Amino acid sequence: MKDILTLFRVHQYVKNLFIFAPMLFGFAISYENLQNSIVAFILFSILASSIYVFNDLLDIHEDRNHPKKKFRPLASGAVSTSTAKFLIVIMSLVSLGLSLFFDKLFFILLFYFILNILYTLKLKHIAIVDISIIAVGFVLRIFAGSVVTNITPSHWIIHMTFLLALFLALDKRRDDVILARHGKQTRKNIDGYNYEFINASMVLMAGVIVVSYILYTVSSEVNSENLYLTSFFVILGIIRYMQITFVEESSGSPTKIVLKDRFLQLTILGWLISFFVIIKLT
Repeated sequence: MKDILTLFRVHQYVKNLFIFAPMLFGFAISYENLQNSIVAFILFSILASSIYVFNDLLDIHEDRNHPKKKFRPLASGAVSTSTAKFLIVIMSLVSLGLSLFFDKLFFILLFYFILNILYTLKLKHIAIVDISIIAVGFVLRIFAGSVVTNITPSHWIIHMTFLLALFLALDKRRDDVILARHGKQTRKNIDGYNYEFINASMVLMAGVIVVSYILYTVSSEVNSENLYLTSFFVILGIIRYMQITFVEESSGSPTKIVLKDRFLQLTILGWLISFFVIIKLT
């Protein structure tokens, strides 16, 4: 069971918290919206796990040459390929089948599923296209939370989510570049990236994210004159993440970094508390 859960990449479910963004930023927290968002979170997580298993099944030989991924259940032989195939079919059918009760959620999940299957089969080997698809996946999470709560997401949330996801995806590719420099090329698209390009792109994304967030806090969509103060935490969080990437050379899995780094956790917590306290007091 432990190997199965590892295969599902349960720690990656943190990404699906973006499903709750429309409800939170729309300031429409209710029992019904929370319940529907939780259901969408579960269905999205199940479907995402089926894609992770499919990805590991397809990359089993490449993963065996990766210093970290070689310990994954399929690459190490802890889980058989027949079991993996069975899990892919069952989990995708369960998720897509249950999403039919939410009408539009089914189409979002289906599009996410097809897009990621294409990503796994071909598109992840095309530089820039690969990270763009990852970013689109985060935006689809926003839309999933939107359709189950009937809350129209702000265009600010959509484009900031896309930018942040691009930033994190570039960080993952930087890890691949590092491995390639040590003679372990684990991706076919790595020739489309190098240190200079990724570092410059990350700095660019970081700057655009910060500016976009500040513009959001002072926009007409926000009924608070003091929300700009929360930019302090956003700037600190971005700088800390870049420190982890450029100074500590610990890029690779953004999810694991957030789950392990106390500084980032406190920064995110500080941002959440200050954001909703300021809005509540307005």
